[in-house]
Amino acid sequence: MYTLSPIQLEDLASQLESKRILKALISAHRHLAELKGISKTIPNEAILLSTLTLQEAQDSSEIENIITTQDALYKYQLQTNTSDLAVKEVSNYAKGLSAGYEYVKKHGLLTINAIQDIHAEIEQNRAGFRKVPGTVLKNEQTGEIIYEPPSPEHIQALMGNLEQLINSDDQSVDPLVKMALIHHQFESIHPFYDGNGRTGRIINILYLAKEELLSGPTLYLSRYINHTKSDYYRLLQDVRVNGQWEDWVVYMIRGVAITARHAIVLIDAIKALLQTHKQHIRANHKFYSQDLMNSIFKHPYTKVLFLERDLKVSRATATRYLDALAKDGILEKQKMGRENYYLNIELVKLLFNIPRIES
Repeated sequence: MYTLSPIQLEDLASQLESKRILKALISAHRHLAELKGISKTIPNEAILLSTLTLQEAQDSSEIENIITTQDALYKYQLQTNTSDLAVKEVSNYAKGLSAGYEYVKKHGLLTINAIQDIHAEIEQNRAGFRKVPGTVLKNEQTGEIIYEPPSPEHIQALMGNLEQLINSDDQSVDPLVKMALIHHQFESIHPFYDGNGRTGRIINILYLAKEELLSGPTLYLSRYINHTKSDYYRLLQDVRVNGQWEDWVVYMIRGVAITARHAIVLIDAIKALLQTHKQHIRANHKFYSQDLMNSIFKHPYTKVLFLERDLKVSRATATRYLDALAKDGILEKQKMGRENYYLNIELVKLLFNIPRIES
């Protein structure tokens, strides 16, 4: 049975420089560079953070069979007094990802303490590293144990090694290769009682942001993992059983390339829609401003309070602006309880109809 050891890059060097890996890296870096470039052309970073973070949160949570809809998630941002546990859990994931990104942006590091803070946001508790044995993996046919996470007394040392790997300046291994190693190691350590998968997938995005390969958490890599789950779990275990790192690394790098391409298409479409709405509103409404555009794109489901806060206008003024945009067909006015809310119709269509990612 496989026993987890600290990762030593020099011991894996020969496996991490294959032609397949190098070929996959060329494609992934090209698409990441394009994604980073187009992300910077959106006038306000919050537009992408608020929309793509929620996409990543939904897909990552779905891997753990926490199922909800985009509609429910956006409505939760309008009214948080829901009893829907799935909506709350996905929203907590989004908060954890956003908080982690702010930490990385500020400190340029991703530490054990930061990872524990992210996990606490996801789980809404501070149970910390587990103090009991982790969940064993068994062969479904034979019942044989095929993997058992390290015992609690080894977690701190293994996570310390992982922290060093994440923050090392060692350039001998490409950052995308390191991301694949880091993700495998974290999932194998399984340091928390629950929420390991979701925390590990946040680490993927934050590591790429730390390495300045992303300008923000704009890569919804969990969608790729969710749509290729059988390959994901098979290749995770193949490393443990056969030491087969190459297939795992190629799989993860390919996921980066594919999801970067998808994100580029989506951001391009958001950018084009933003420009179209901008021209129309500026031509037809005296209250046009860039702050208005940022607000209705940052909040695909918006309400008077959001616009009042973002534009620093009175409630009556914010209501007048939103009603005018609804009358003009830019927004769609709907009711939830006693309160009105407004959909950015075309933006919602874009976000709700992202194509499936194929392996």
